[in-house]
Amino acid sequence: MKRQPKTREIAAALALRGRREMSDLLNAAPPYRMLTQNQRAPEALTKPPKAIVKGDKAYGAALLGGRFALAGEIVEIPEEDSVWDRTAPSKRFAESLHRFDWLADLLAVEDPEAPLMARRLADDWLTRFGKWNWFSWEPHILEGRLWAWMMASETLFSAGDENTPKRLKSAVRQTLRLSRCLSLMPQDKARLFAAITLRLAMLTLDLPAGLQARSQAALDAELTAQLLPDGGHASRNPRVAADVLIALVVLDQAADARGVTLSAEVSRAMDRAAAFIRFCRLPSGGLCVFHGGDEGDSRAIETALKHVGGGEGRGFNVAPHSGYNRVQAGGAVLIMDSAGPPKGPHSADVHASALAFEFAAPGGRLVVNCGWSEDQPRTWREAVRATAAHSVLTLEETSSTRLLAQGWQRSLLGPRVASGPEPVKARRNEEDLGVWLEASHEGYRRDFGLSLRRRLFLASDGGDLRGEDSLFRPVEDGAPDNPELRYRFSIRFHLHPSVRASLSRDSLSALLVAGNGDGWRFRTDGGPVRLERSVYLAAGGKPERSTQLVVSGEAEPYGAGERPPNRVRWAFQRLGRVGAAG
Repeated sequence: MKRQPKTREIAAALALRGRREMSDLLNAAPPYRMLTQNQRAPEALTKPPKAIVKGDKAYGAALLGGRFALAGEIVEIPEEDSVWDRTAPSKRFAESLHRFDWLADLLAVEDPEAPLMARRLADDWLTRFGKWNWFSWEPHILEGRLWAWMMASETLFSAGDENTPKRLKSAVRQTLRLSRCLSLMPQDKARLFAAITLRLAMLTLDLPAGLQARSQAALDAELTAQLLPDGGHASRNPRVAADVLIALVVLDQAADARGVTLSAEVSRAMDRAAAFIRFCRLPSGGLCVFHGGDEGDSRAIETALKHVGGGEGRGFNVAPHSGYNRVQAGGAVLIMDSAGPPKGPHSADVHASALAFEFAAPGGRLVVNCGWSEDQPRTWREAVRATAAHSVLTLEETSSTRLLAQGWQRSLLGPRVASGPEPVKARRNEEDLGVWLEASHEGYRRDFGLSLRRRLFLASDGGDLRGEDSLFRPVEDGAPDNPELRYRFSIRFHLHPSVRASLSRDSLSALLVAGNGDGWRFRTDGGPVRLERSVYLAAGGKPERSTQLVVSGEAEPYGAGERPPNRVRWAFQRLGRVGAAG
């Protein structure tokens, strides 16, 4: 379905950009900053908030040596130089640097030099950019930096440091600026995190009650607008929902420490998000990988879930608002994307993953999607959004969801969805023998006249996953113009990097060995199976090499998809332990 931006969307984006530019122009004037950012700063913090997400010691040790690895790029800083004086290799690197995304990693290092370096870098930033800077005071960068400073309160705002008053004063100024520019941000995930950060900063810095009330109202409004009734985020990204839950738990703990009661909306949001995160977790404890997300921080997720509680009851199997189906049997978990992409600003990071699935057994993840992580090089971003980067059928190497082409609309609105696979339909049937999922989408109907239907069945013991992919021509479309045409398709099953695969002699099946040595057999009636290279980006760090199983064919432009070549059947069946853990 075509989704060209409407005139009102373009007008709203232009108006928002104009307001942002006017606000920046005003803030560049010192008198205006004095009027809007003049507020008493506390002498010290009585109850610093506690971080749930811990930094990476390896990254922190590299930072101590002057090696900044941010947004998939690396910059080496000699001891006598300052990172703030170096030209950043990319905008993403500069954003991560000015957001202080590296601060938690640095402070995770058990070295007395680490807190000294953290304070020195913060003070150097204040010297260069502390009053105003067009780039580093952008709302989404300001939000990240303020959150990082709050999580590092015990280091940056320690009572015995002579520069603590200066840092506290800056933190107050940044909080007041964020309060004024929150409404100038697009209503996407960045604005929600900015609202959470603003509420935490107001609380931590003990700002006046009127400001605190306004920050709470802003947070309630964003939670109502962006958190779906089933607990997922409007972006359909499970990692975003997990990060929202973690941030809200940090805020809730900080409020408890100060004897402050947050709104009922925050409590409801935590309960809903916790239920959705339990829905999205795989046996390893990490999240399923869809729509720009990665596996997440399992330890932080577990901590947040324990704080919320309420996980003793039976979870749900369908997330209707977020658009996912979950089947759990015999310790195995199958999660399927059974909806189209969201609309508006929330579609700027979505993937063309309709009808894709992930499958994990007690021995680890087996079938995955390529995924994404903000730590990865930007050169991968567009490629992993394509349908081919997911475990689903691709027709003529074309994505089922198309993005805005390069041009002024994309520059204004971002890489949003231009056309989607709607309608996406799904239904579920539970039997004693197992659970059936059936879903379809029409992402290829307009260009090729064919719709895609996928049927999945997971047996009750979790050891037999069967599937059927069909391309069919809707009856109401009539006969095709050229019945002799053939459309090339490929069904891809991306395997987790821990899985080893080998083909049978006839290339109609493959032996898979999971990381713990459990064996699985993949079979198909759709012709030869190929092993091809793939990549996994969802574990963070460097891209990991992996393998994909590919079944290809040529579809006819007509028919109901009930027979070959327009129908392909396949199965993953557990064999038991066949090898040593890899």
